[in-house]
Amino acid sequence: MESSFNLDEQEHKTEAKIVVALERISSAFRVLLWQETKENGLSPIQIQILIFLLFHKTSQCKVAYLAEEFNVTKPTISDSVKSLLQKNLITKNEDDQDARSYSLALTASGKEIAMQSSHFAQAIEQPIAALSITQKATLLASLMDLMVQLNQRGIITIQRMCFNCQFYQTQADGHYCNFLQKPLMQTELRIDCAEHVVKIKE
Repeated sequence: MESSFNLDEQEHKTEAKIVVALERISSAFRVLLWQETKENGLSPIQIQILIFLLFHKTSQCKVAYLAEEFNVTKPTISDSVKSLLQKNLITKNEDDQDARSYSLALTASGKEIAMQSSHFAQAIEQPIAALSITQKATLLASLMDLMVQLNQRGIITIQRMCFNCQFYQTQADGHYCNFLQKPLMQTELRIDCAEHVVKIKE
């Protein structure tokens, strides 16, 4: 039977081994996130929402955007938002231009939890930090290429990385950002960029 989880398949296909390795790493993220939820009595998606609100601009801190960001339905996000509002961890700010629209913001207690929880993946970052600069650059490039492919197939929705940004271009000697007006080294490529503008398809 053809499957990346078939041990015989893994013996002959490097890509199958990589898929299993990524699955194990994703499991590690889930475990670390669940450990964080026990500290605060919140669900994993609620913790993720708080962390997102901490680091992203107001225009992205809306229910519809969060649903796309985390690949879940609007009702799922709405339920989590309702719970966070009841716990006084976030507030709703109405849009002056559109009474039906609102953005979300952290309260003081919500910000405190978000800041504490934002370190939940540190156990994964530490071994990566021990890699050489070349190893990190190669790993980053491979993961970004994989994310682009998954995005194009509709598996990952929102992406704010260099490769699908209007400001990004390739040059003979490497990568270039027209927003920063400078060449980028491999390790300077961004996965989540505050200045990201989706590339217009020609």
